This record gives sequence, C-alpha cells and structure tokens, in this order.
Amino acid sequence: MRTRLTLLRAPGPHQAYLHTSMTAQPKLTDTLHRPLRDLRISVTDRCNFRCTYCMPKEVFGRDHQFLGREMLLTFEETARLARIFASLGVEKVRITGGEPLLRRDLESLVGMLASIPGLDLTLTTNGSLLAEKAGALRAAGLRRVTVSLDSLDDEVFRAMNDVDFPVARVLSGIEVASRAGLAPIKVNVVVKRGVNEHSILPMARHFRGTGHVVRFIEYMDVGHSNGWRLDDVVSAREIVATIAAEMPIEPVVPNYVGEVAERWRHRDGSGEIGIIASVTQPFCRGCSRARLSADGQLFTCLFATSGHDLRALLRTGATDDAIAEAISRVWTVRQDRYSEIRSQATADLPRVDMSYIGG
Repeated sequence: MRTRLTLLRAPGPHQAYLHTSMTAQPKLTDTLHRPLRDLRISVTDRCNFRCTYCMPKEVFGRDHQFLGREMLLTFEETARLARIFASLGVEKVRITGGEPLLRRDLESLVGMLASIPGLDLTLTTNGSLLAEKAGALRAAGLRRVTVSLDSLDDEVFRAMNDVDFPVARVLSGIEVASRAGLAPIKVNVVVKRGVNEHSILPMARHFRGTGHVVRFIEYMDVGHSNGWRLDDVVSAREIVATIAAEMPIEPVVPNYVGEVAERWRHRDGSGEIGIIASVTQPFCRGCSRARLSADGQLFTCLFATSGHDLRALLRTGATDDAIAEAISRVWTVRQDRYSEIRSQATADLPRVDMSYIGG
C-alpha cells in the first residue's frame, strides 16, 4: 500500500540552499502539549520474515514492490535529519524497519547517529542477523537492542514468522548481543489469541533472572494487511493475571513520562517484565514519537493516514533551519490520538503498514 504524502516546502524563494548550521530551536509541543522527544527511523521496508500479524505472504509476496534503492535516504541524509530532530528536542532515536539489519553497512549509520551529542540510540530487530552483526554494531556506538521473539515453541515461532526460521537462532543472537555489550536486551512478544497466548508463561520463565526484559504487546490494528480483529487481542489485564498466578509481580513506576510499556517486577527481585497495551489502555496522551520512513516521509502517528515529505527538502538544497521549520510546522499542529478514539468508525480509515512506517 502506498499512502498519500504531503510535500513540505521550505520558506523563501525557490532556489537551491547550501547545508548550513542550525540556529537554536525552541522545544516543540503539539496541540495536546506533547513534546517531540522520540524519533523512530526506518532504514528499509524489506524484511526476511513474513510474520502473519505484520507482513503476511498474501500481501507481501514475490510480486510485492518494495522501495527502490534510489528512493531510500542515504545514511548521510538520515544522519542529517536526526541532527535536525535533535535540535528540536529529540532525545532518543530507535532504528527500525522492516528488518533494519538487512540494510547493508548499517553500522556506518549507527556510527553517525552515535556521534550526535546527548542522543540515546537503540535498534529493534527480529534477531535473525544479530549474531553476525552485534559486534560491529556495538563497536560503532550502539548501546542497546530490542529483539522480537513471539514464542519459545519452535513450531509456533516458525509458523508465526512464516519462513520456517528457528527459535534457536534468535536466542543465539540474543546471547551474542549480550556478550558484545548490548545488554540488557528487551524482548518483544506480540500476543495473538489462538496463536501464541500459551507462550506467555514460558517466555516470562525463560528471561526471569537474565537481566533482559520481556515485553508483551497487545496485537494491534496497524495497517490493513493483518486481518486484525478485536477478538484476537489478549488484553494486558489477562497477560498480567496469567503471569501473576505463577510468579508474583508488582507494578513499577515508569522510567520517564510517556513510557509506552507498563513496568512490572518480580517480587523476589529476579527482574521485570513490560506490558504494552495500546488497544485496551491507550497511551496517546503521553505519545512523544515521530516516525521517519526509509524514503524520508515524516509520520506523526503509528496509525497515520498520510506522511510529510522531508526527502524532497533534502534533495532540493533546503537549509537545516528551513527543514527544522518545516518539521516544526507539522508537529505543532499534531493532534493524533487514534488508539483513544478507535471505534467502528475508524476501522476503514486508510493507514500505512507497520513494515513501511517502522514499529
């Protein structure tokens, strides 16, 4: 699916601008007084998995048209935009995809982003290439990773990724990444009723005491590719009750305002888990995240219906200040709160797929 894009125009006469240093920018807030603090950067819309809740084969088959190389932002363009976002108040950048480790020489981009002062840099991956990439990523300046792993049951996991990829190789990637210094690692589990809810306790048991944090995510209606139904959602309340019945847990205060995962810790001190409940307990009011697609489109919500074209500004010579002003104009009128208003009336809204916008 391709979404409608809005071309952002730099102010001033139509002429080529040289890249110039930015002037100091004020902290941005949107119409609901939410700051711009987090940026998720997708570096590719391709993935080597075909997870049924994200990139089902029926939609993303062999004839699916992915972004061409010339459409992707270069690493230099991506790093330049990250610096501009940092000047506007962004403190945390997460590299996503598709599967980001499919992007050749990604460690070069990691090095560029890691050099931006005060920026907390992390990456989300399906773990398939993590064992071979972890050392180079850590050496380039990456400090943390999040790994998607939906079950420890090999049969279930192979069915969910739909490319017959084994659990053992993801677990190996986690171990290698941990030894390389990319720890503690967050492990994301998307829970879908009738598919892998029986994996909740084994996942909690496996990572208890390891220092890693397993996070259970309610199955979301992102895009129109996954056939989402509310009946498929295993609620946060159910997930907590399932774990608490065997392992006593208690809530923990958030690390920061706007943290998406509810934190829970084992009462015996053996670690913590997270619950991301965007369906049953929306957290729109604290959302401080912008998203940048691999082809340079700015999105202000995971459930966006359209994007704003920053690549055009980069490639027509706009100054950093002009690009910062364009981003500011988008953010200050932002009023997204899809998860709060989710209803039958919103079900048929056109939305971009998560594999394009980044998770």
